[in-house]
Amino acid sequence: MTQTLTASELPGAVAALVERAAQPDFDAWRRRIVRLGGCTNPIHLVGTGALVDADTGEVLHAYGSAERGGRLLTACGNRRTAVCPTCARTYRADTYQLLRAGLVGGKGVGAEVDGHPRVFATLTAPGFGPVHTRRAGGGRVRVCRPWRAGERCPHGAALDCHARHTEDDPRLGEPLCPRCYDYAGAVLWQAQSGQLWHRFALELRRELARRAGLSRTEFAEAARPAYAKVAEYQRRGLVHFHAVIRLDGRDGPGTAPPGWATTALLADAVRTSAGLVRLPALGAEIVGRRVLRFGAQVDVRPITAFGAGDRLTTQAVAAYIAKYATKGAEAAGAVDRRIRHGADLAELPVRDHTLRMIGTCWWLGGLEPFAPLRLRRWAHMLGYRGHFSTKSRRYSTTLTALRQARAEHRAAEQRTALGLGDRSMVAVGQWRYAGRGYSPEEALLAASVREGGGVHGA
Repeated sequence: MTQTLTASELPGAVAALVERAAQPDFDAWRRRIVRLGGCTNPIHLVGTGALVDADTGEVLHAYGSAERGGRLLTACGNRRTAVCPTCARTYRADTYQLLRAGLVGGKGVGAEVDGHPRVFATLTAPGFGPVHTRRAGGGRVRVCRPWRAGERCPHGAALDCHARHTEDDPRLGEPLCPRCYDYAGAVLWQAQSGQLWHRFALELRRELARRAGLSRTEFAEAARPAYAKVAEYQRRGLVHFHAVIRLDGRDGPGTAPPGWATTALLADAVRTSAGLVRLPALGAEIVGRRVLRFGAQVDVRPITAFGAGDRLTTQAVAAYIAKYATKGAEAAGAVDRRIRHGADLAELPVRDHTLRMIGTCWWLGGLEPFAPLRLRRWAHMLGYRGHFSTKSRRYSTTLTALRQARAEHRAAEQRTALGLGDRSMVAVGQWRYAGRGYSPEEALLAASVREGGGVHGA
């Protein structure tokens, strides 16, 4: 089954769709595809299910894959835009609601949270060697690296670049000298960046307590920081963390923080904590001793309801972070699937810098000291093995709760359509995986749904 159609496949798909339209079950077939909203790679399930009265055990409605063309199709649910734009749009909307609830209230969070200190912080990766970059400012693009005119590295590569790179320049993120670039350090930083963030969260509590003149125990009794963050890949293949960080009272968002807890204090504590965090890298006996840390560029800005100057609005921050929640390593030119064999590296359609990072993951991943990092498993992610979006427990609602609310809404619509009213029901069934994807005519219909025209508009 195919997920997308090539130009050569299109005529056959059109003919198959026309033939399908003449069949008696066309409307039911069409509804099964349209209800997926244009998902590019749906999952096929085989089995049976039923809606059962929760009080009496009576079967109110039975259904199965047999009467749905032999298989029940359900959306893939992939969060990445590069894999499925439709499901990624849903994931992005859920992430936006989660983030916004933690800023202004809603979804079980009180509106008083809008008055708590909160900042938008970006923690970057350090440098592992000079790379081509796009320096924009003052309404113009500046020269990439003009400072070391005429200087060369030990391998003879020029250390200056006088190009004004465009946004689509393939050189962006590429090292000026690949032999000088610390690929082992970059991969190890990437693989342990989740632990680095964890240490940052701990250090932030210590720094806030110190600034308030409290012990850690006293601080825990007075205030509690909360956060939601996403990881964004840069062109050089390393992630940055974008986060909303909020300071609450001792019992979370429903309690006001103490009087000393100001936005300025929180912002300064974030900057200081990011600079203090250190983490020894694994495998010092093989690649040398490395101490991992965040980059020197730490951006921290206050979040307000309306924004002015360097202050950001709650809506802008939620939308900005949610956008990155649906991007993956493909933004850095990596591949969207796991690499199973070392021989596959020779055929990867990636640029040289990305291939070197993948190759370094594969090399280090085969050595015992790096086994805990599972680098070969995550080589296609350039070593990053953390979740792309995470939050502290009390920041706001959860993605699971949002999905459950959506499922309950759909179930209520289904009860109404079946004439079951408000009866208390549970869904039971047995389903098994039976494949994924579309036939050519299904792919054509799904594409029309995504574009909002064609058969979908009929």
